[in-house]
Amino acid sequence: MRIDIITCLPKLIESPFQHSILKRAEEKDLARVVIHDLRGYATNKHRQVDDYAFGGGAGMVLMIEPVARCIEELKGERQYDEIIYMSPDGELLDQQMANKMSLLENLIILCGHYKGVDERVREHFITREISIGNYVLSGGELAAAVFSDAVIRLIPGVLNDETSALSDSFQDNLVAPPVYTRPADYKGLKVPDILLSGHEAKINEWRHQQSVERTKKRRPGLFRE
Repeated sequence: MRIDIITCLPKLIESPFQHSILKRAEEKDLARVVIHDLRGYATNKHRQVDDYAFGGGAGMVLMIEPVARCIEELKGERQYDEIIYMSPDGELLDQQMANKMSLLENLIILCGHYKGVDERVREHFITREISIGNYVLSGGELAAAVFSDAVIRLIPGVLNDETSALSDSFQDNLVAPPVYTRPADYKGLKVPDILLSGHEAKINEWRHQQSVERTKKRRPGLFRE
């Protein structure tokens, strides 16, 4: 998988891809994330990529010209499955979406900033708008990193334990069960006996029941009988 991220603040998003699972994914040649500085596509000497909104109002807006130049250049190099705009009013990211996105090959992610991007970009270049939650961030960079992490970790071979992603919260519309590690008894706080029994079938049954109970209590909107 290749993900091209377009941003006017590239340093804001570089760090998440230089560590841990995302870094290992690139080292294994399973995923590649390329960050493009939108200012490199500006047409004036000041490398301006934003301007005031027509009609007035507070805040600056990303201009159509540098965004269009960048997207068109990338599309000239390869075919993209989706051109995504990270936006608070986009489709809400969930595990099922991440699963589907992990099967794609090439994605472009445009990070909005300031008061957003010229609407003509959204109308004529963007194929999908995605939100990571019902709140507003200073820009789309952190949202793009969250989206990329959620998708890349699902690519076969990225995680050392292939079953790890399958047991994540939300994979079956349930949150994950409680987990424990050593010591089994910490100052009288004990690990449930079932987890020490070695009986795999009963452990799996216990974990499923715990997931059901937690989902009903903490995220009832997810629960399906």
